[in-house]
Amino acid sequence: MTGRGASSAHDSMPGPASHTYFSQRLRLHYVDWGNADAPPLVLLHGGRDHCRNWDWTAAALRDEWHLIAPDLRGHGDSEWSHDGSYTMAGYIYDLAQLVHQQRLAPVTIVAHSLGGNIALRYAGIYPDLVAKLVVIEGLGPSPRALAAKRTLTIAERMEEWIREQRGLAGRVPRRYPSIEDAFRRMQEENPHLSADQARHLTVHGVNQNEDGTYSWKFDNYVRAWPPYDMRGQDIQFLWSRITCPTLLLYGTESRAGNPLEDGRASRFHDVEVVGIERAGHWLHHDQLPEFLRVVREFLKK
Repeated sequence: MTGRGASSAHDSMPGPASHTYFSQRLRLHYVDWGNADAPPLVLLHGGRDHCRNWDWTAAALRDEWHLIAPDLRGHGDSEWSHDGSYTMAGYIYDLAQLVHQQRLAPVTIVAHSLGGNIALRYAGIYPDLVAKLVVIEGLGPSPRALAAKRTLTIAERMEEWIREQRGLAGRVPRRYPSIEDAFRRMQEENPHLSADQARHLTVHGVNQNEDGTYSWKFDNYVRAWPPYDMRGQDIQFLWSRITCPTLLLYGTESRAGNPLEDGRASRFHDVEVVGIERAGHWLHHDQLPEFLRVVREFLKK
């Protein structure tokens, strides 16, 4: 690898080993980077992503940590939900099962987006099981977006969700004639990515279909957000129960916003907020060296 995705010092080292575990009858996948005697650190990806998006982070931290990166249900090489339903409760249970079954507690977690949302709630439910927490834009919708949602009645939210589910039921996974076509789509999605990064994420993010075409690994149903979730005050209550040091990261070019300015950071007891310049939502890709510097500094405290 070259450019922002480089990790040349580890190019000759073996990659991670694939494993499976079970949660609510689903066969879920995770990769383990070895170094089992080191402190455990779970890397949790975001929506419509996969565990191998952490490869550059893992290559940089594998000497100091026992790194485990799961694929969320419906993503990567994990099984898809049988009924097409993806709830936060289900995602949280999957993380709880991974930590419990592999005896990872007290665990350090680095998580992005949807993964961050899951990790924050898990840490609020089990504050004694999490040692440190790094969350990249994982606080959920901004206060402004949440306020707009609250204007809809439960009937309107349910109707919208049913309409969306029907649309997804009829949606055939997009088929790309070649990996190169999928690679170009990846580059369009995030112009910050170097060509090497986009190619790596594409190779690990697609399956080849029987007819020779390629499709993304995630289940289209993960696109639909359930019509109801925990109440905002309950989510903030869980944030207030987190006792471990917590680092909240955001990209200054992202729409996620600064959680210090919008008040969300005030719910945490021991929190640090850092904005990464010239970075968007995938800041751990956009500015990898700066991301690693900030995270290493935080984890060493």
